[in-house]
Amino acid sequence: MRQGDVLAEIGSALLFSETISVLLSTMRFERFELTTGQRLYSPNAMVRAIATMMLCVGFLQGFALVSHAKPRKVAVTFDYPPGSIVIVNSERRLYYMVGKGQALSYRVAVGTRRELWIGRTFVSNMRKNPHWTPVDGGPTVRGGIASNPLGKRAIYLDWSLLRIHGTPSRGSIGRAASNGCIRMFNEDVIDLYERVHVGAPVIAINKRSEGARFAEPRVSGKISAYSKLVKRK
Repeated sequence: MRQGDVLAEIGSALLFSETISVLLSTMRFERFELTTGQRLYSPNAMVRAIATMMLCVGFLQGFALVSHAKPRKVAVTFDYPPGSIVIVNSERRLYYMVGKGQALSYRVAVGTRRELWIGRTFVSNMRKNPHWTPVDGGPTVRGGIASNPLGKRAIYLDWSLLRIHGTPSRGSIGRAASNGCIRMFNEDVIDLYERVHVGAPVIAINKRSEGARFAEPRVSGKISAYSKLVKRK
């Protein structure tokens, strides 16, 4: 969704709330009072409270539109074939290549410093409303429920436990927060799911200047993004 479209939607939401406020404030009421204990609540006060709540709803709707907009087409410097997925760790962005030096850009959450990875892999499987089984052997969480950590869609990478998936933890998007998987807004992973295909190359790099590092069509597997750093004892 373009910035102009987002602003238009916000304006519509606010206009709706303001209209309700005006209509409610001009309505005529019988003169009576509702008494609860020693406090009095007049109809006029109730009208103002309802109008204020409606205005707040408008602001919240506008905020939701700003915090999550549809993926936008952007120019990229790395050159991978259409249908490829490129993850740039430092940007917390996933790019779906559409050709001619352009890609669709999605905000994502990447792995923590310990789990952050780079390399070249591929899409091995895709599932709607995936079940989730904890690696520690806990009970399986069925797919399709709001609390499922994999969200609405899961895109599996090679033969590992790595996935590109949705999440109920919307606040984690844009951060280094996962155990290596790439998290997306549920809206975004549903959109990506409809575009990607099994076998599509998936490349993860730390920054754009490394775009050509995994250009050779060979699976490297998961490489620690900080493999050159000396581990402290």
